[in-house]
This record gives sequence, structure tokens and C-alpha cells, in this order.
Amino acid sequence: MIVNYQEDGWQIISQRAHGLLSGQICFYWKHDFRPERWLETIIATTEHDDVFNEFVNDDNLLNENGGPVNFKMRKFDEDKCEELLQLALSKSRYIALLTSQHIQFLYEKETDKHIVAYCKKLKTWDGKWRKEAGLDEKEIRTAYQILEWCDALSLLICQNQVPPEGRKIEISRGPDNQQYELWSPEESVLHVTPWPFDTDSFKIHFESKTMTQLKFDNVIAFREKLKDAPVQFHTYLISK
Repeated sequence: MIVNYQEDGWQIISQRAHGLLSGQICFYWKHDFRPERWLETIIATTEHDDVFNEFVNDDNLLNENGGPVNFKMRKFDEDKCEELLQLALSKSRYIALLTSQHIQFLYEKETDKHIVAYCKKLKTWDGKWRKEAGLDEKEIRTAYQILEWCDALSLLICQNQVPPEGRKIEISRGPDNQQYELWSPEESVLHVTPWPFDTDSFKIHFESKTMTQLKFDNVIAFREKLKDAPVQFHTYLISK
């Protein structure tokens, strides 16, 4: 989950809500630069964090002080990576390949031998899956670069990292290797340059929860409070 501290407490955005926002952004990508298997690309982008479900099966929700754990505080968890891969693989080799690319992207700079060995194993699986599905490496790499870009933009928005007063912040390099920038000329309006989308403007929506209690005795108590917490609805206009 994404955890932002505010004056009135914790703002919580679930991993799946962030993923859904990534998929909304992906949906509007320029037609001329879309991979052939576009629907699966959108699905992979939407579901790249679906293994984390704060309402059901995620027990790593609190830190040692009883506060909610932000996603950046999580350590490598092979079981979660495997579960995420199997969810993807049950849909298609293509989605599994993009999911595998995402896991490797997250941990490519790690030096722990266990993590390095796991990522090496993923590369072996990648070759097998590409061969089975008749896909080439460049095709998958381009599709993943779109996923990663949409993920990066979603994270900037969800973490409230868009600078004030029209100052710009880098998003990520897209599949064209250009560096994209984001800024906000006014409240709830976002500009992206260069413009990578198929329409001149579109709206995005996501939900967050606000929790005024700052500390919790256990995960069960936190989860129940999270389920019942007030919902806030966020809408942004993204335009040229």
C-alpha cells in the first residue's frame, strides 16, 4: 500500500488502486506506439501489483511501531513474487513476461545472492515463455517500458509528489527513450511533455482511505479499521 502522512492522519492507497490508475493511464497511449497485444498490455499494467491485497491476505501491513507499512519499506519476498507470476501465467505467457520484467526491474540493483539467483531464474523462464508464445525480446521490452512508465506516473500522483507552483518533475523514460516531465498548472490538472497519449486530454480517477488513528496493536485491528475508513475520491485532468 501507499502511505502518505497528512494533517488528519494516514492517507492509504491500496496497491491495487495504484495498479488500476496505472492501467487507466496506459489505456490512452498513442495508437501508433501500441504493442500488437494491447489489451493484454493494459491488463498487465493494471494487475502488476495485484498480489498485494490489504483487505484479505497481506499480513505485512504494520511496522515495529504499529504504523502502516509504505510499499517502499517492503523487502524482497520470493513467495509474493511467485504468487504474482502464477496469477499472470494463468492468463497468458505475454502477461507473465511483462510481470517477470517488472520483478526484475524492481530488484535489478540488488546484490543479495538469493535475489540475484531468483532474477537469473526469471531470465531463463523468460526465454522459455517467449519461445512458447512466439514472441521476440524487443516486443516484450517495448511493452514493458510502457508499463513501467505508466507505473511511474501513477506512483508520482498517488504519493503526492507533483511539485507545486508549476515546477516540473521527471516521470520516466518511455519506449522511445525520451525523458518525460510532469507538472501541475492548477489544482487537479496535470500536464505531461512530450505528449504520449492518443487524445488531447482525459480524466483519471482513484480512491484513497483516511485513517486518523496513527498506531495499531495488530494487523487484524488495522485491517478492520482500514475497511471501514472513509473513502476519498480523486479526479485529475491530464492534458497537453
